[in-house]
Amino acid sequence: MYKAMSILLMSAMTLAISAVASAGDHDPRVNRRQVHQQARIHEGVKSGQLTRPEARHLERQQHNIRSEERAFKSDGYLSPSERADLHSDLRAANRDIYGQKHDRQTR
Repeated sequence: MYKAMSILLMSAMTLAISAVASAGDHDPRVNRRQVHQQARIHEGVKSGQLTRPEARHLERQQHNIRSEERAFKSDGYLSPSERADLHSDLRAANRDIYGQKHDRQTR
């Protein structure tokens, strides 16, 4: 009985520690913004608001943000300053998407 209880307790502690460790590398706002921006780029291409070079530039910008996010998370933790940097990059990308979609250039 004692052995089974200690195994159960150790398992619960391991799960709790892994949950806390992985919580630092997850920011649903970053992911949600990335998905939303990607959808806006695709919608802009589909509607003709974005030219091919504009879309390529915006896609490259999104790729760079994803690469930066992977690099930040490589140590298993997304620090507050890294999170702030990602949000800053996403704000800049948001402005670029808006600017390119509203610059009156069409395909």
